[in-house]
Amino acid sequence: MTKEVQVLLKQRDAAFRSGDGVQYSAARSELKRGIREAKAAYKRRIEDHFSTNNSRQVWQGVQHLTNYKPCNTTLTEGNAELAEELNHFFARFEVKGPEAAAAKTSDSSSSPSLIVQEYEVRRTLRAVNPRKAAGPDGVTAKVLKECADQLAGVFTKIFNTSLSQSCIPPCLKSATIVPLPKRTNISSLNDYRPVALTPVIMKCFEKLVRRHIMSCLPPTLDSLQFAYRANRSTEDAIATTLHTTISHLEVQGRYARLLFVDFSSAFNTILPDRLIVKLLEIGLPSTTCRWIRDFLSDRVQRVRVGPHLSSALSLNTGSPQGCVLSPLLYTLYTHDCVSTHPDNAVIKFADDTTVVGLISGGDETAYRAEVQRLSEWCVDNNLDLNTTKTKELVVDFRRRKSELQPVSINGECVERVSSFKFLGVHIDTDLQWSSNTSAVLKKAQQRLHFLRILRKMDLKKELLTVFYRCSIESVLTYCIGVWFSSCTTAHRKALQRVINMAQKITGHPLPSLKDLYSTRCLKRARSILRDCTHPGHRVFKLLPSGRRFRLLRSRTNRLKDSFYNRAIALINANS
Repeated sequence: MTKEVQVLLKQRDAAFRSGDGVQYSAARSELKRGIREAKAAYKRRIEDHFSTNNSRQVWQGVQHLTNYKPCNTTLTEGNAELAEELNHFFARFEVKGPEAAAAKTSDSSSSPSLIVQEYEVRRTLRAVNPRKAAGPDGVTAKVLKECADQLAGVFTKIFNTSLSQSCIPPCLKSATIVPLPKRTNISSLNDYRPVALTPVIMKCFEKLVRRHIMSCLPPTLDSLQFAYRANRSTEDAIATTLHTTISHLEVQGRYARLLFVDFSSAFNTILPDRLIVKLLEIGLPSTTCRWIRDFLSDRVQRVRVGPHLSSALSLNTGSPQGCVLSPLLYTLYTHDCVSTHPDNAVIKFADDTTVVGLISGGDETAYRAEVQRLSEWCVDNNLDLNTTKTKELVVDFRRRKSELQPVSINGECVERVSSFKFLGVHIDTDLQWSSNTSAVLKKAQQRLHFLRILRKMDLKKELLTVFYRCSIESVLTYCIGVWFSSCTTAHRKALQRVINMAQKITGHPLPSLKDLYSTRCLKRARSILRDCTHPGHRVFKLLPSGRRFRLLRSRTNRLKDSFYNRAIALINANS
């Protein structure tokens, strides 16, 4: 709605009130012309943003053209009482008294202590996103970014003093918690997700410390943790889970039980002293461990609900969601949560934990013992295992199936389901992927609607193609290496029809779903081959010739069409 259109709109209304039909007709024609010109000018402005790589302005324009209205998840209404209630609710995992045995801080590690250089601080400040929300200190990210050269030297001295003394200024540890609704209809305090706004400069400091911690970690640490690590993804976690299961099912008479564990507010349950013990065992320098302990201790938080701010609470348990270090510290805190029996596997992606029980001869002793040990481990490490949201999926292709007894955790039976959404992919008990392909198809067809609207606006083919690749192709190809080769022909054709329709709308040739699968599967396989620490690396075994890899010996199509077997075949075909 430009000023010119507003003027033409007033002229049309005035002509209508005057009762002059000729004048009204002319004013209405002028208004239509003005609207067309305004739309064309707005379209050209969006295309100019695209040509200058201003992606944010491009997507804002696309949302405006398609009338897309994202859900507003910010809590703007409430009162001071709600803020106080949420503050105490988010602090419910606070442990009083001694949390664990006192951590010994004698530095027996050969890893060097951290000393940051001024150029590192300057580079980190320059890389700050200027749109990051300011923390309780009120210092905006834009100020830090624009004044990086002037502030780098000062903050370098502050950071190094903090590291040498293993002490962090209280103002840098304070946090304002913004509760975000998890769902539209709020029924309890548990329906809010606490997101911490911390000082932007502290986030920069955490990035430098995180880089130091990562350099000190052994490459083989917790190989089945697929989050926050290079060359790991959700697709790797799903592929490893399925390969472990399907390989076991190749022998007749076997079945598998998959327990998808849910933790309540996992990051908020970390015990600092217990974490320090584990970090010292890994080999981190004691000075870094003491700094981390101080980072997690005496943290002051307040909850903000609209204009209302709660009173302050001092916490000594957990790491706030929104801190740069929180994900890494959680993965290190849970690195000792591993299987104790060769017939079981504990596969993790951050706090999404899956226990795979490989059952032979109907003997579930090892699997049930593993579940019991996991429950005890959670109690020892202050993790709250949510039995209500924990689900179990049984994969059993035996002809003569016996009735399986449910698994219980803390006296509560775990619900058994026929399909489960695991890291964004629906897994069915029959491993046929019908639920997953139906969900993917529905989501992709919904987004075709926006592509049609953009086509009516006469946007350039290049911009339409970019929108397709970002919003539709990304949906069709999410973890495609895991499920595409095993889904039915009917499902493949249905998904391909979406691409054909998008190609017709954009007027630009688009790669087929099969080509996308082959390209991405081959790229992923080569990445795994280059990484000897990847759990899937051992699956690729060279033949005596040294030029090709040995295919997996498979009795069923399930293993023949699995990710690793197809990946080996693609590498052999392209070698």
